[in-house]
Amino acid sequence: MRLLNASQDGQEGLESRVGPDPQGEPEFHPYHHPAAGWGAAKSVSRFLVRERALVDGPRAIMRMNHENTGFDCPGCAWPDDTKGLHLDICENGIKHVTWEMTGKRVGREFFAAHSVTELFGWSDYALEDQGRLTEPMVYDPESDHYVPISWRDAFELVGRVLRELDDPNQASYYTSGRLGNEATFLYQLMARELGTNNLPDCSNMCHEASGRALQASLGTGKGTADLKDWETTDALFIMGVNAASNAPRMLTALAEAYHRGAQIVHVNPLVEAAATRTIVPHDFTDMALFKSTRTSTLNLQPRIGGDMALLRGMAKAILEQSGTDPKAVDQEFIDRHTAFFDEYRAVCEATSWDEIELQSGIDRDGILKAARVYRDADRSIISWCLGVSQHEHGVDTVREIVNLLLLRGNLGREGAGPSPVRGHSNVQGNRTCGIDHRPSEEFLYRLAEVCKIDPPREHGMDTVATIHAMHRGDVKVFVGMGGNFALAAPDTPYTYAALRNCDLTVQVSTKLNRSHLVHGRRALILPCLGRTEKDHQRGGVQSTSVEDSMSMVHLSVGMKRPASKHLLSEPAIIAGMARAALPDSETPWEWYIEDYDRIRDTMARALDGFEDCNRRVRLPLGFRIKQPARELVFLTPTGRAEFSTASLPDVVPAPGTLALGTMRSHDQWNTTIYSDNDRYRGVKNLRTLVFMNEDDMRERGISEFAPVDIVSTAKDGSHRGLDGYLAIPYDIPRGCAAGYMPEMNVLCAIGDYSLQSDQPLMKHVKVTIAPAG
Repeated sequence: MRLLNASQDGQEGLESRVGPDPQGEPEFHPYHHPAAGWGAAKSVSRFLVRERALVDGPRAIMRMNHENTGFDCPGCAWPDDTKGLHLDICENGIKHVTWEMTGKRVGREFFAAHSVTELFGWSDYALEDQGRLTEPMVYDPESDHYVPISWRDAFELVGRVLRELDDPNQASYYTSGRLGNEATFLYQLMARELGTNNLPDCSNMCHEASGRALQASLGTGKGTADLKDWETTDALFIMGVNAASNAPRMLTALAEAYHRGAQIVHVNPLVEAAATRTIVPHDFTDMALFKSTRTSTLNLQPRIGGDMALLRGMAKAILEQSGTDPKAVDQEFIDRHTAFFDEYRAVCEATSWDEIELQSGIDRDGILKAARVYRDADRSIISWCLGVSQHEHGVDTVREIVNLLLLRGNLGREGAGPSPVRGHSNVQGNRTCGIDHRPSEEFLYRLAEVCKIDPPREHGMDTVATIHAMHRGDVKVFVGMGGNFALAAPDTPYTYAALRNCDLTVQVSTKLNRSHLVHGRRALILPCLGRTEKDHQRGGVQSTSVEDSMSMVHLSVGMKRPASKHLLSEPAIIAGMARAALPDSETPWEWYIEDYDRIRDTMARALDGFEDCNRRVRLPLGFRIKQPARELVFLTPTGRAEFSTASLPDVVPAPGTLALGTMRSHDQWNTTIYSDNDRYRGVKNLRTLVFMNEDDMRERGISEFAPVDIVSTAKDGSHRGLDGYLAIPYDIPRGCAAGYMPEMNVLCAIGDYSLQSDQPLMKHVKVTIAPAG
């Protein structure tokens, strides 16, 4: 793989691989088996053997996602089973936990043997595969090696640099979605006591559009449906998500829905494995009999970006039907609880069927089938993920989801409502507990009153703004709390150059990754406990809380001895940095760390919805954060749920171009790569690929496995490219293509972000693809 025509800043070394060294020739065989089932069982078995976790792995499986006595899966944010299931687990969750529990270690001897320049040439798989970090390390520019540093000296370095900044806004504090609620609360408290709202997070790159849209339409930034609603709904619409890989435990809900007769409509340019059939692994009878269950009753494949047009078409069909069928819309609900319905009806009437078919890429018959499912269901849930949100018009599309739900009163009652699928295990909890570069005045007022600080009122920087500011030299300190920022962000060369322009980069991590090698002039690696490990503090073994994608908050307690005696918990690391940077602070940082109940007591007073949380979080399944919209209380300017009236965007690619969406493989979790295989898409030993429509390939003279050049065109007219990728024919609409992140992040220019949500347009990159040459 080689870069073409990309920005030269930070480009050196980008030829390094992400996945492991190839284990054989690339293979592609379309996948026709059920999702999960024996394929998942075999994959997990092989993984446990490879990681030498035949004892710890099964132990972890029996403790994962058990209410208040086990640890929360550090993978996805799907809620825990409400019926007391003892094996509420999935293939990718087991892999993620086993990857964290590895017996391999990365200590001072490793760093002494390998320079940063050498390590930069390693694949990202090889970096993480070295094992767990064991002690704090500081970069030594003279030797180009990381060398040991004591925790005290590491904290003092961070504190001194932060104290010496001319402006607190010259630092930015990034958060990955794995950070627990208690650490999250302390992290934002530290940043705001220092004087900045520069709190970018991974939501800025994934579901920012969802939060802004739901806030505008309903007065809440979260979905209103919970797992019990999924268990009682008549129709599920699953949009823009590969559930079998990204939220595998959803398969249980889909199978149960099919068994009780619910309709399940999947909307995705690719028909993914979760949209066909499954064998749920903990259903031992089905496993023994190889008996699969359908997980879909209708599959629709819109063009990339065509979801909004599909939704508009469904709404138009419902409104047209209401002329002869008064029950097609819930007029009483609309009159009592909504605003701007007449304006929305006019927009639907003015949008022609020809335009809807063109922009959606779906013919009228297909749209009417979906509309009939929606009309015939008494209660409907619409669920979505990044395939909807990572577009220029992501906010408008999510608001169109709400529009459709409002037409039939699918809000504020059992079995109905919007239900975004969050990715990382506590990404929603991060936002709830204060990681927000645009905090509300109400939040800041309560924080000031409870914590006795004077937080800044000026909005801070999100992810894209932080990268720009680092590149300009306006942000001099970058602190990464978990994750792999260098690899997750868009426009890889530009992001690399931005990080390297910092005076200090600090990465709090469990394993070695690319972000440790793309660093500032001074750099620290601060190793922390994993979710599976016991957190010993003066008050005993501590628990942390997390919030799932349906607003349930519950406890997580580690089970395993820490990988090193030198590891600190994330709350302890934050408190150490805060005390060093704020030596005169009256915030009781050390006192908080002795017993995390003390943090939660403060959170109970400072955070709306966390009242009495120390008691409620210990209840079976924890507690659900209150959401006014679920009770038909709308904190909008009108006091009602508000229809939106946006025009359809033009998403039809220009002649000769394709719309490319980036995605994860099945054997991957965010930027962590477990292998070069993608079982559910039939791929083996290959990641540098692009999925294409067969007619698009034929038109360009491209055959299967032929090498191609991929060149993206940014909004500003600049070009970025990759070559040496192999073309794979796939069932995807004409004019569309897809490939894996993080390799393809280089194609998304830093300036290509949504003006509605400020999210990078990872799912809608304009590209040309031609035979290599």
